[in-house]
Amino acid sequence: MMIDIARRQATPWHLWLVGVLSLLWNGYGGYDFIQTTTRGEAYMRESGFGDEMIAYYAAMPTWMYVPWTLGVWGAVIASLLLLSRSRWAVHAFALSLLGAVVSLVYSKFINPPPALPPQLAMMEWMPYVIVGIAALLLWYASAMAKKAVLR
Repeated sequence: MMIDIARRQATPWHLWLVGVLSLLWNGYGGYDFIQTTTRGEAYMRESGFGDEMIAYYAAMPTWMYVPWTLGVWGAVIASLLLLSRSRWAVHAFALSLLGAVVSLVYSKFINPPPALPPQLAMMEWMPYVIVGIAALLLWYASAMAKKAVLR
């Protein structure tokens, strides 16, 4: 019993900060996923997408829903697991990163979308930002697991 107490690390303040920010970031991804898949065209028009972009998403192959779902909901679950200090957060962040990378490869190299309107041009970088944040969250969760903060 004493060994377990000695090995368990106190929760550092930054775990709560990273966990809450991660949940907010990934929670918005979940909101976007739900809105895109349930409201479709209406939501995309409200977001500033034109006819070409809406047609691009409507023509997305069914198999792409697997990595998209894995990336989005894996990240939401991973954020909750991180906040609960579960070592399973590492695995969930890894699956989320895998989904984000497959989505990035599809949208940048296999089937690039049409050009975005000028007011949304900065969104062309969003897949890279998503993969970068997913990689950082995986690294952070792995570091916390190695320090025995996650159990």
